[in-house]
Amino acid sequence: MAEICPTGRVEKILLSTDGSEYSDGAIREAIKLAKKCSSRLSVLSVIETNPELEAIAPQVTEKAGKKAREHLEAVQARAKKDGVDCELILREGEDPYTYVVDEAVKNKSTMIVLGRRGRTGLRRLMMGSVTARVIGHAPCTVLVVPKAAEFECGHILVATDGSKYGDAAAAEAIGMAKQLGSRLTVLSVVHSESMSPMDIVSSQMQRELIVEKEMKEAEQNVKKVKEAAVQAGIKTDGLILGGKPSEAIIQTAKDKQADLIVLGSHGKTGVEKLLMGSVAERVIVLSSCPVLVVKGN
Repeated sequence: MAEICPTGRVEKILLSTDGSEYSDGAIREAIKLAKKCSSRLSVLSVIETNPELEAIAPQVTEKAGKKAREHLEAVQARAKKDGVDCELILREGEDPYTYVVDEAVKNKSTMIVLGRRGRTGLRRLMMGSVTARVIGHAPCTVLVVPKAAEFECGHILVATDGSKYGDAAAAEAIGMAKQLGSRLTVLSVVHSESMSPMDIVSSQMQRELIVEKEMKEAEQNVKKVKEAAVQAGIKTDGLILGGKPSEAIIQTAKDKQADLIVLGSHGKTGVEKLLMGSVAERVIVLSSCPVLVVKGN
């Protein structure tokens, strides 16, 4: 069984903001986290350009640039008021996510903080292509913050399935809990729909054996993370649930009043070439609290 080792400190935060209302939560929590962790904070805004439109009406890009600079300066003033210094970065071009990822690589960021779009109509089912692509290509963890969400550092929920992504999430959650003085709940979900059609038509005894095997794996996963957390001096409890992973994670966060969910970008069934696993995506879209997505090593 692989050992869970707490990760390092949140040293360099890259806040990506587009100046819209959906960035409000990300701005607030990035500043708060930078202050709490004594982190270096960089604030990036990307002006998305269209070469054809720019050729016809260059004043549109100029106006957008002015508005973006004013927004960055307002964020800087807000951070300074809370005793946090920050570097301002303004870029322009196509595919904004590439600039976020490039800056994270260049600055060796340990965390990227992004906002999340609204939850009505179709937007409830989509997190936004920029956010999804940043998570898919980012070299570090990504914190996605709903507009109204606040991370009070009191209680962290980490979901683990024993994969390298789950282990990475657990290590990050333990590191943050230790640094922030948070309680930790460790959750493992036995997927109720994990059996293939062939398994479903097998004997009842075979189905029970499959479930028993998954239960034992879940118990081992929770035990492994709990032992590492307790060793780090963190108040920890563990939980095993059956059902759809995304729904179980969201419900547990509500029931436990967790103010941060930590999970891996993919699970055991994740295909690494995909930008993100379906469980992570659904949790991000439906969660009312911030979600920290951790990449596997």
